[in-house]
Amino acid sequence: MPLNRRKFLKKSAVTGAGVALTSAVVAPAAQAAEVRKPGKPAKRYSLTVMGTTDLHGHVFNWDYFKNAEYSDAKGNAQGLARISTLVEQVRREKGRCNTLLLDAGDTIQGTPLTYYYAKVDPITAKGGPVHPMAQAMNAIGYDAVALGNHEFNYGIETLRKFESQCRFPLLGANALDAKTLKPAFPPFFMKTFHVKGAPPVKVAVLGLTNPGIAIWDKAYVQGKLTFPGLEEQAAKWVPKLRSMGADVVVVSAHSGSSGTSSYGDQLPYVENSAALVAQQVPGIDAILVGHAHTEIPELKVTNTATGKTVVLSEPLAYAERLSLFDVELVFEKGKWAVESVSATVRDSKTVADDPKITKLLKDEHAVVVAYVNQVVGTATDTLTTVEARYKDAPIIDLITRVQEDVVRAALAGTSYASLPVIAQASPFSRTSEIPAGKVTIRDLSSLYVYDNTLVAKLMTGAQMRAYLEYSAQYFVRTAAGAAVDVEKLTNAENRPDYNYDYVSGLTYDIDIAQAPGSRIKNLAYNGAALDDAQQFVFAVNNYRANGGGAFPHVASAQEVWSESTEIRTRISEWVTAKGVLDPKDFASVDWKLTREGTPVF
Repeated sequence: MPLNRRKFLKKSAVTGAGVALTSAVVAPAAQAAEVRKPGKPAKRYSLTVMGTTDLHGHVFNWDYFKNAEYSDAKGNAQGLARISTLVEQVRREKGRCNTLLLDAGDTIQGTPLTYYYAKVDPITAKGGPVHPMAQAMNAIGYDAVALGNHEFNYGIETLRKFESQCRFPLLGANALDAKTLKPAFPPFFMKTFHVKGAPPVKVAVLGLTNPGIAIWDKAYVQGKLTFPGLEEQAAKWVPKLRSMGADVVVVSAHSGSSGTSSYGDQLPYVENSAALVAQQVPGIDAILVGHAHTEIPELKVTNTATGKTVVLSEPLAYAERLSLFDVELVFEKGKWAVESVSATVRDSKTVADDPKITKLLKDEHAVVVAYVNQVVGTATDTLTTVEARYKDAPIIDLITRVQEDVVRAALAGTSYASLPVIAQASPFSRTSEIPAGKVTIRDLSSLYVYDNTLVAKLMTGAQMRAYLEYSAQYFVRTAAGAAVDVEKLTNAENRPDYNYDYVSGLTYDIDIAQAPGSRIKNLAYNGAALDDAQQFVFAVNNYRANGGGAFPHVASAQEVWSESTEIRTRISEWVTAKGVLDPKDFASVDWKLTREGTPVF
C-alpha cells in the first residue's frame, strides 16, 4: 500500500524541515531546588525517563502456548499490566510531572493476542477493533514509541492503522519515504517540563529503527520505505534538536549495543549500533536500547568527540523490566545543563498486575484464549523440541513436510513442477510439545512462534552444500572421543537457535570434529551423491529468503513463488486436513551429528 504522505503531514505539526514536532506542557510545575555555590545560587531539576522495549504483544502475565500463567526458572513475570504498576510507582515517587515514558519498539507482533488482531479479527477491517497494544499503552500513558522491525511484519496498512489508534507518536528518523527520502514517520518528540522559579526544561526524544527491516520485511517495504543507518541519521537530527532548544536529548533506538549484524554485508549499516551512536554522535545524553532482548541495567559509553559520558540501558523484553534514567540538571550561564545521568532497571515480578489494564482487555484476552484452544486434530505420539537442536526431531520434520506440500501444490502445472522440492526449518523453541491426544492451535503455534510466510527459491546442489556448511557452524567443534555435553554443543559464536537450519529432502552428516566449512559429509539426494548442478525448489521462510541470518546464496536466488499466509497457519491447515497427526506421515532421518564418521548419538 503506498504511503499516504499527505495524510501524515496533515495530522502532524511540521517544521521547516518537514518533520513532525509534538509538544506537551506538563503541570503542575515542579519546584527547582536551590543549592548555594561559591558566589551564586544554582537551580537544579531532576527528571526521570522510563523505558520499555520489545514488548511483542505481552499485555498479560499469560503464556498462550501453555494456557497458563507465565513462569520460568528465574521467576520472571511479563506483561504491560505489570509495567503499568511499576510506572505508577515511579510517578508517585518522582511526581508524574517529572517523568517521561518511552518504548524502543517491537510492539505489535509476538503473541497470539497480537496475531489475532492483525489477521483473525484485523484492526484494518471496516469498523474493526482497536489494537490491544494501543489500548494498553494509551491507558498507561506512553509519551513516544520508536518503531521496531516487527512493526512491519503485517504490512504498512496494519502499521498505519495501529499508529492512528495510538495517543502517542511512533518515531522513526531513519524510516524514510523511498521516493522523497523524507521521514515517513515523526523523527522526534519534544516535551516541555515547567520548573517553578526557572526556565522550562525541554526534552527531545529521537526515535531510530533498525536498517534490517529492508531485508526482513522486503516484501512490504521495497520501493516504499528505505532505512539508512542509525549513526548517520542521529548525526543529522541531534544538532537540529539542540538548535531547537532541547536541554536533554534521549534516543529511543530499536538497535542493540553489540556493534554486530546478523545480515553480514548485505547492508552497509550496522544492525546493533546503539553504542556506536553514543560513541560517534555528540549531544546525546541517554539511549534506550532495544532489539537485542538482553538486559543492560546501565552501560556508559564515552563520546569520542566530546569526552562526555552517554548512558545506555536496555530493559529485558516482553515487559519483564522497566528501565529508569535519572537525569540531574543544573541551571547555569543562562541555560539548563545535564549534570549527570544514571540508569537502573525495575523488575516486573516484584509487583502485581494493574487491574486497570487487565480489566480493560479481559474480553480480548478471553477471545484469544478460546481461539488458541480450538482442537484441530489428534496426535498418535508426543512430539517435542527438547533435543531438536542436535538430533533430527520428527516435530521439525512436520514443519518441512508442510512447507514441501504447500510449495508442490502451488507449483503444480508450472514449468517448475518437475523439480524436486526441499525445505528448511529451524528449532525455534527448546520447550515446544505437541502432546499425544487432542491437538490445539496453541500446540501448533508454540512450534512455530514467528509470523513467517513461505517462499520458493531456485537453488543448485552446490549452493545447498554451501548453505548446509554455513548452518553447521552452529555446532561447537568437538574432538572425537571427547565428552559430549549437549548444553555446550550448540550456539557456537553465540549463533541463536533460529539461525540453525534443518534441510529436508537431502541426507547428510555433520562432522563436528572438523573445522567450520568442512563439516558436511555424505551429502546425497535420492540415495546418490549430490550433483552440484542439480536444481531444487527450496521452500524457505521469508526471513531466510530475504537474507535473515546471512545464509549464502538464498537471498539472491531466483524466487519462483511466495505467499502471505503464515507458515503457522499452513501447519494448522495440514493437521486439520489430516485429522490425525502420525509421525509416519512426515518423520524422516535426514541428518545426524558425527565425529570422524562415528555418530555422536
